[in-house]
Amino acid sequence: MHFYEPAKGHGLKHDPFNAIIGPRPIGWISTLSQAGVPNLAPYSFFNAFNYVPPIIGFSSVGWKDSVANIAATKEFVWNLATRPLAEQMNASSAMVAADVDEFALANLAPAPCRLVGPSRVAASPVAMECRLADLVQLKSAAGDPVESWLVLGEVIGIHIEESLIEGGVYDTAGAQPILRAGGAGDYFGISLDTHFFLRRPR
Repeated sequence: MHFYEPAKGHGLKHDPFNAIIGPRPIGWISTLSQAGVPNLAPYSFFNAFNYVPPIIGFSSVGWKDSVANIAATKEFVWNLATRPLAEQMNASSAMVAADVDEFALANLAPAPCRLVGPSRVAASPVAMECRLADLVQLKSAAGDPVESWLVLGEVIGIHIEESLIEGGVYDTAGAQPILRAGGAGDYFGISLDTHFFLRRPR
């Protein structure tokens, strides 16, 4: 077994942590500044955390525009990043000034939401409108503050492209989601040939 203590370095060509905890869903987050500037950015530390009420969250390494906007407006939208939108998702990750609209930068059309102010990505087949539930600065085991913030949002509205609902069931593979997998730029997709079924023990 290769063993290492993260605080002392991993001794490998690339930090394996991001690749081990993966692949991970992408938090493609759209927000709106108090000045009305749209923002769109992908976050690789993202997941779902609760059923009722539905809560999703992402962690931002650094106090970035997305976090600042959410702290101010208490709203955000999660957009599903898919294989057809991969290049545009990547373009929206550019480090640009706060007054730059990443929708325009990535050549993406915005679409209005119903319950929150930020727009969703019109081309994305799924979007979740969220209200801020909690904003937490992370801490180390020693209690020292870390320059990362966990944003948790209650999902109050969900948009799903109707073609992805078959017999009342959402078609996960049909949406062609992409997942972050560590490395310099590694991603994976989901396909039916990797699908298997397990029923929980009773």
